Amino acid sequence: MNLDALWNYMQFDLEADKFGSDMRQSPKRQLLLKDRNFLKEQQTNIVKIENDVSTMNDRMEAIRDEVERLNKLLAEQRARLESEPPKTAEEIEERVTAIEKVLESMKHYEQELSKMRKDADARDRQQKEIRVRAAKTKAEYDAVKLEYDKEYADDTVKLKNLRARAEAEEKKTDPADLEKYKSIKAHVTPPMAKMMNNQCSGCFMALPLGTLRDLKSGEHMVTCDNCGRILYAKDE
Repeated sequence: MNLDALWNYMQFDLEADKFGSDMRQSPKRQLLLKDRNFLKEQQTNIVKIENDVSTMNDRMEAIRDEVERLNKLLAEQRARLESEPPKTAEEIEERVTAIEKVLESMKHYEQELSKMRKDADARDRQQKEIRVRAAKTKAEYDAVKLEYDKEYADDTVKLKNLRARAEAEEKKTDPADLEKYKSIKAHVTPPMAKMMNNQCSGCFMALPLGTLRDLKSGEHMVTCDNCGRILYAKDE
C-alpha cells in the first residue's frame, strides 16, 4: 500500500500545526494576555472597593442618625433630672443607669465610626495604588499590542501559506487514508511513524512478526498494536 502521499501530507500538516501553536505561545501574545487579565482583575478590585465604600457610607449615615437620636435622648434625660429630680435611691440609680446606657451606646458608635474612617482612608489609598499600577500596565499593553498586531499579521500570512501547502498535499491522498489519519491524530501525534529496525519509531516497541508480514505485503494500511500510529515502511 502506497502511503507516500499521506506521509508527505503529514509533514506539511504538522509543520502548520506547530507554527500555529508557536503563534499562540508568542511572548508578545502571552504578555498581552497577562496584562489584559491584570487590568480585568484591577477593574474588579476597583468595583469591589467602590461597593464597599458605598456600603460603608450608608452605614456611617445610619450611625450618624442614631447618634443624633441618642444625643436628643441624653438631653431629654438631663433636662428631666433638672426638672424632676429623683426622690429615692432607686430612682437615682434608674436615671443614672439609663444615662450610662445612652453614653455607652454613643461610645460604641463613635468607635465604629472611627474604625470606618480609617478603613475608608485605607481603601482610598488602595484605589489610588491600583489606578497607578493599572495605568502603567495599560501603557505597556498598548505599546506591545502595536508590535504584536504587526507580528500577528505577518505570521497569519505565513500560516495561511503553510495550510495551503498542506491542503495541496491533502488532495493527493486517498480519502479513506486521510480519514484514518485524522481519526488517529485526534488521539496521538504524529499519527504516522516509520518502521525502523523492525520497531515502531513512534513508541519504539518491537513489531510482531504478523505486523511485519502485513507491512511487507503492502496490501492494506497497518497500524502499531501498541500506540495505534499508521506504520510507514518506505525506507525499509
